[in-house]
Amino acid sequence: MRHEAFEHFFDEGLVEAHLKPLKHGKEASVHLFRADPRTTGEELVALKLYHPLDRRDFRDETLYRDGEFIKERRMRVALEHKTRYGRELQGSLWVGREWETLKKLDGGVGVPRPIEATQDAILMSYIGDEDVPAPRLHEYRHDDLDELASLWEQLHRAIERMLYRDVVHGDLSSYNILVWDGAVTLIDFPQAVDPKKNRHAQSFLERDVCRLGEHFERRGLHRPWQRIAHDLWTAWLFADLVPEELRGLTT
Repeated sequence: MRHEAFEHFFDEGLVEAHLKPLKHGKEASVHLFRADPRTTGEELVALKLYHPLDRRDFRDETLYRDGEFIKERRMRVALEHKTRYGRELQGSLWVGREWETLKKLDGGVGVPRPIEATQDAILMSYIGDEDVPAPRLHEYRHDDLDELASLWEQLHRAIERMLYRDVVHGDLSSYNILVWDGAVTLIDFPQAVDPKKNRHAQSFLERDVCRLGEHFERRGLHRPWQRIAHDLWTAWLFADLVPEELRGLTT
């Protein structure tokens, strides 16, 4: 398979061969490539390819875009009226937001390392091996309650570190968390919001935590999920009083 959207990454010497598709979702597909270690630092990489305009499932992004300033009036009107140009613009905003969020979180939060992006694709580090990609949390079989608790503690810390970098995932669930070698990796950030700008960020955070809580509750791990979300938000509000090393901002 040699999709025209792959050509940029071949031309730039970042990838050497398309190995197989990994996932096909509503907004994007993910593909496994053999990489050039000299240009990427990786043996294997994942390429997230957003679907063509007519195949994307465009949700109402009004709440997620709250607080974002778009200078050009034509763009604002197109987004509001969901014109064809507005849909194209929304698609490019998705890719751009995910790319910028991955760069912001890289090195401090368990996310794929961003390598290169185009208008409709993002190349990133791959989690798994050539035969088996990392399973998503919802399909991962934990050994015991201790392992389950360890997974939650990692996620709790990741959500906290994201907040200290002014990021709320906004759509976090057991379907966009990977587990590999006992470690969690968070994926899928096109709807991520900045809590300093978006008035709905606190409710997004609460939904993220409680949705994960539902997953862990079904598997026997009980925590005060609403209180955890409240405490995370309160701690973020007073983050300037916390030393950077305790916020996970230094590595």
